[in-house]
Amino acid sequence: MGLDLRTPCREISRKQPPRVVAMYGHFLLAGAAKVMHLAPNTISQSMQSIHVQPDFRWRKSAFTLLEMLVVIAIISILMTAGTIGLSGMGGKGVSSGVAITESLFDEARTTAVSRNVRACVLLAKTLPNKPDHDLRRLVVAYEEVDANGLPTSTPDQEPKWVLSSRGAVLPDQVYFSERFSKKNHAVGSEAITEMTDSRIKDVKAEFKGTYFIYEFNDQGICKTPGASFIIGNGSRNTGQAATAHPPRVMAAGKRDFGGFIIWRNGRTSVFRSPEQMGAALKSLKSGDKF
Repeated sequence: MGLDLRTPCREISRKQPPRVVAMYGHFLLAGAAKVMHLAPNTISQSMQSIHVQPDFRWRKSAFTLLEMLVVIAIISILMTAGTIGLSGMGGKGVSSGVAITESLFDEARTTAVSRNVRACVLLAKTLPNKPDHDLRRLVVAYEEVDANGLPTSTPDQEPKWVLSSRGAVLPDQVYFSERFSKKNHAVGSEAITEMTDSRIKDVKAEFKGTYFIYEFNDQGICKTPGASFIIGNGSRNTGQAATAHPPRVMAAGKRDFGGFIIWRNGRTSVFRSPEQMGAALKSLKSGDKF
């Protein structure tokens, strides 16, 4: 009886590493000798004519040095393009300030809708007892309600505001721009409405002062659609009131501004270029007030 071991060995060699194929061949040789009662030498002579061709496709692939260099070059190009595209826009502090403020505006709109009352975002203009927070401190408030959760004032009356959060402070050297923030940004007219702490219930002594106000009705609709909120990187004497010592543009922070528009539905849209914030930004020089 003849025995052909070539076919099974070839099939195995395509799927397994060479060492596994060799081990399989030895086991097969011993088993065949025992079952067929043949001398191992007789079968080994048949195995000598079998040439196992190892298949190296099982090995894991890896990146070549050239491929890695190409990937690094592509990443460098993309980073450079991104830097050029964002040139002239706000730096890290301004970007963080815009993100913080947008979240507070969203909180105010949500508060108005969920409580079915008017809500607002307040930004400190002057805090006599804490001047370092002038043009930097923001807080969300809603109109005062009675024991039944109903507003204590009518829609045509100015409400008493109740603070709903601890608020937030813009990053260091980032200030609200009274000059560029407008009630109607498209026209560039009317300053943002102001109010005093007399309309804020139970305000702490250190936070008493004058505030800018962005208001939403009980449906989350902005009372001044098209208003803008703009901040910039600058420096000022934080030991004095901002009215006497307003922030000024630094040499390294020229045109380092950011902000957004507030639409009627209470949503915001971030400015994508300095030109959208105002043509006067182009003429700003080091030391100019903003």
